[in-house]
Amino acid sequence: MLGKLLNAKRSHKRIVSLIYDALALGLALYLALCLRLGTFSVNLEPTILSSFAVTLIVSLIVFVKLGLYRAILRYAPVEAIVTIFMGMGISALTLSSISFYLHAPIPRSAPIIFFLAALVLLGAPRLFFRSLVSLLNNRRNQNGTQVAPVIIYGAGYSGYQLALGLQSEVSIYKVVAFVDDNPKLAKSKLHGIDVYSSKNLEQLAKQYKVNTVLLAMGNISRSEKSRVIQGLEKLHIKTLTIPNLQDIVSGKARISDIKPVAVEDLLGRDPVPPKPELMDACIKEKNVLVTGAGGSIGSELCRKIIRQKPASLVLFELSEYNLYAIEQDLKAQDKEATIKIIPILGNVQDQERLTAVMRAFTIDTVYHAAAYKHVPLVEHNIIEGINNNVLGTWHCAEAAIAAGVKSFVLVSTDKAVRPTNIMGTTKRMAELVLQALTERQISTRFTMVRFGNVLGSSGSVVPLFRKQIANGGPITVTHPEITRYFMTIPEAAELVIQAGSMGKGGDVFVLDMGEPVKIVDLAKQMIHLSGLDVKDSETLAGDIEIKFTGLRPGEKLYEELLVGENVTGTEHQLIMRAEEKLLPWNKTYALLKSITLACQRNEYTKAHQILLSAPTDYQGNGDVQDLLWQLSTDLPQNLIELSTAKN
Repeated sequence: MLGKLLNAKRSHKRIVSLIYDALALGLALYLALCLRLGTFSVNLEPTILSSFAVTLIVSLIVFVKLGLYRAILRYAPVEAIVTIFMGMGISALTLSSISFYLHAPIPRSAPIIFFLAALVLLGAPRLFFRSLVSLLNNRRNQNGTQVAPVIIYGAGYSGYQLALGLQSEVSIYKVVAFVDDNPKLAKSKLHGIDVYSSKNLEQLAKQYKVNTVLLAMGNISRSEKSRVIQGLEKLHIKTLTIPNLQDIVSGKARISDIKPVAVEDLLGRDPVPPKPELMDACIKEKNVLVTGAGGSIGSELCRKIIRQKPASLVLFELSEYNLYAIEQDLKAQDKEATIKIIPILGNVQDQERLTAVMRAFTIDTVYHAAAYKHVPLVEHNIIEGINNNVLGTWHCAEAAIAAGVKSFVLVSTDKAVRPTNIMGTTKRMAELVLQALTERQISTRFTMVRFGNVLGSSGSVVPLFRKQIANGGPITVTHPEITRYFMTIPEAAELVIQAGSMGKGGDVFVLDMGEPVKIVDLAKQMIHLSGLDVKDSETLAGDIEIKFTGLRPGEKLYEELLVGENVTGTEHQLIMRAEEKLLPWNKTYALLKSITLACQRNEYTKAHQILLSAPTDYQGNGDVQDLLWQLSTDLPQNLIELSTAKN
């Protein structure tokens, strides 16, 4: 019977609740008179019945308006009791007022007794029902799956709500203790569970045989959260966290939807709030185009741009699926459809199409995020890398000039600094092209923004490490000393937009990426926070091995963000301006024409030689030379054989 009630439709549950409340209120009214008069033989005169009827109707209307029947009791018992308390206060005042108006013989103390009796009759069953549901869920857990003891780190509101959520539904976790950094909370109780100092965590973990800690620390700074996580890492306890508050408020997640610790929390980097005037300058009420709009950076740029209320946003993307995905995402974000979102399939190497699109939609600002960024792949596909990263940027920039675009922002990379790979070299050449175009004309303002790796982008090590840990290892790291700069995608997108607003023409902006992170240390942290140990020569009984595979072709041990020493600050504390040598347009144009011809003819070696001759500080490497020789000798013959076979 109870199971059928729990699984019934919400509308049916509301009707049952409404009927019960009506009966309970009627009983409370009758009991109020009986208790006051000391007898069950009460003469219910017409005026008394009228007072009861009006009070009953008003009470039910008030409960509906206060949302009592919209609340899900198993998740919000405290809110339901508060609603009942407020509603009964109004009901008691109604009874007192209407009895006075109708001259009903109801004693003055009866409304107070009615208030107390109704609180018991309405509140007690709800609390009992919630406890019964929790008990049934616990039994299901014990009968179905093994329940793991956990400790909640954080004895504030978030921790309390998490404990409620875990007890109110079928869960594989049982909360055995709270810990908190606030010494005033120690030795207290929260939801019937003891609260301890965070200093006792290791002892509690051993006492209760806990191997999982759930973080519920509210809106603390990322640096403070990082400090806590680093302390937990030393204990080798599996650490999970609740979704961020924004997702919970928007309904995308519940507080009990626990997940692994985000890597941005490990880095401890507190994002700096964006400056509204810089975010608006090139976007608000303007027509904006983003190339590579479906990529990891491009899509986040689109999300940030649409919040600044442009007149229109053109999504230029080569991948049909990525274009569809970002279009749907943005339309869901702009529910009132106040912004024109135009999806365009196209290739950035097609200058005529780009020019036509920019003219058709009167584009004011272009964010050029389309590029091949994966170092090993571009290293093995040199012609495609040049076509997309160098020539694609050139054609896109020429289209912007022809269409009268006011601002053009290139998303660049730290790998463009003294590059040791093809990808970095092509991005540095793209910067040189835009700097030379700045000297050639003044109608379009070109700006370049460099930054390092972004967490969660395509090819990022973080999802790879998580997958390898889930599969039991090993985790693959290229070199014990390799380091990288990291930034979250949302922060990078905000800084790109702000830097683009500060450009005067030909500027190269560099984002402050914080401290570099040693990749092997990141791997160890992720292993430890999964409740596992690193397996090496010293700890053979460990769980996950870290395997060093050697640097890939063109890969650096350390990344740089600047060229030269001439760096100045800007009005934003995380954005710097780098002054660099320029290449005149006539020399740049000759370089572009020669490399275009080499790409058209699939002359890999010649294209590579042109890259070496360009003023990018690229030195090349032996692996690429061997690959180029193989491509230049084997590929043409393979193409001839393939063509002959088809004919």
